[in-house]
Amino acid sequence: MSLISIVCLIPFGLIGAVNPIITLSAYAVLGGMYLFVVPLFLFYWMNNRWNVMGKFERLFIYGLVFLFFPGMVLFAPFLNLRMNGKEES
Repeated sequence: MSLISIVCLIPFGLIGAVNPIITLSAYAVLGGMYLFVVPLFLFYWMNNRWNVMGKFERLFIYGLVFLFFPGMVLFAPFLNLRMNGKEES
């Protein structure tokens, strides 16, 4: 298959029929981002900005939490997002 025909088939997703490794690796990358990368970023973002978020930012973050809920559930038992209490000095 020539290079021109491969380039023409890429937008239609037909390149996976030529090389299934590309398709499987794309699924692995997207699945890893969905289950690991974005939920960990959301936990980090919420932990750092919980008290200073505006209403639209909070609404957007809650929407992302809903969208990436399976990944959030994976990490929820291992992460502690409780607020630090008033430290006695």
